[in-house]
Amino acid sequence: MGLFKKKQVEERADVTVDDVLLSALIGTSAMTKETALNIPSLNGCIEYVANTISMLPIKLYKESNGKVKEVKDDARLRLLNDETGDTLDSAQFWKAMIRDYYLGKGGYAYIRKEKNKVTGLYYVDETQVSINKNTDPIFKDYSILVHGNTYKPFQFLKILRNTKDGCKGTSITEECPLILSVGYATLKYEETLVKTGGNKKGFVKAANKLTQEAKDILKEAWRKLYSNNTENVVILDNSLDFKEASNTSVEMQLNENKQTNAVDICKIMQVPENIIKGTATESDYIKGFKMAVMPVLRAIECALNKDFLLEKEKESFYFAFDTKELLKGDIKERYASYSEAVKAGWITKNEIRYIEDKPAIEGLDVVTMSLGEVIYDVKNKTYFTPNTKTLQDSDMNKAEQGGDKDDLDKQDEPEEEQKEGADKNGEGEI
Repeated sequence: MGLFKKKQVEERADVTVDDVLLSALIGTSAMTKETALNIPSLNGCIEYVANTISMLPIKLYKESNGKVKEVKDDARLRLLNDETGDTLDSAQFWKAMIRDYYLGKGGYAYIRKEKNKVTGLYYVDETQVSINKNTDPIFKDYSILVHGNTYKPFQFLKILRNTKDGCKGTSITEECPLILSVGYATLKYEETLVKTGGNKKGFVKAANKLTQEAKDILKEAWRKLYSNNTENVVILDNSLDFKEASNTSVEMQLNENKQTNAVDICKIMQVPENIIKGTATESDYIKGFKMAVMPVLRAIECALNKDFLLEKEKESFYFAFDTKELLKGDIKERYASYSEAVKAGWITKNEIRYIEDKPAIEGLDVVTMSLGEVIYDVKNKTYFTPNTKTLQDSDMNKAEQGGDKDDLDKQDEPEEEQKEGADKNGEGEI
């Protein structure tokens, strides 16, 4: 027995991942913003949300003494709805912010101010933004770095998804990398099938051992056949036989896998799959707006109220999207709603014309009602009947005011005493 044993050498086979689907499953394919946008279902969902938000106008409101009034002459409204002051207009600005919201660390825009007046809103690609934050888990603070320049948080408008620190969000590519990698790998696999003309894999059986030169010639001929060039025939010698490999389960169910992946991605985005397929009904659009668009609208409104308002304005002012613009897609439903609103008496015809971007007509700033209706004034607790032109106090109002004291005293007296008192006053029976 030797004192030293020979060192055992473990032989390992070099594994080359040729199948892109297998590559996705073991996590060798990196999912970036660019590759994620190649997935049709994800791109369609992001475009749906971004296009919807870019169509909605942002308005500024002031709340005072329980009443809300729209502010129309603020310069910030032009920056949010028309010209941002940057090379991007408002529609392009919001679409870029929403893409970074879903696929990056968040949507960032620099707020340019002259003293306390906002003069511009400049989109900054999230890849150009770095965050320098402290280590305190309670009293969190951070600064924003762009090209070596340091900025305070209030100098940037930030739209963040699933954030835990308020400075950067979590992208879909970080949160759900596996389903996106499989979806992208499926497209690459389909591309490979198209490039190779759909030729199937197979085996070449040889009765005798081939020389290396014969193998190289056969491989080159097979490569040309699979490259969709002019070569479309491979000549096999008498001793060679080709056996086509059977289709794998992935190849046989490629279309079903694509549809399943698309549905799963739509679930992540909270967008009904019928919207992406183009077969959506009105209820699908309403569901998609409530589940996919409204949470993003709320995130934008909170960011605007936090960073786009002065501290003294935050007590009474707030920004909000005007979602009624979505009704302009269906003219029949829109006009039916206007008709019901006019009949109910809570909107004037000129207000409707303003919503439809039409000039006002003199004499239409009135609310119509029927003569047979009875109008109750909640504040004064009175009833007014237009048909008879009478104004009457409600019984509740009369009771609260005490009514006529003599009448109330008489109600407490027995019937005999009331009659006796009437006789003494000369108002009884003769």
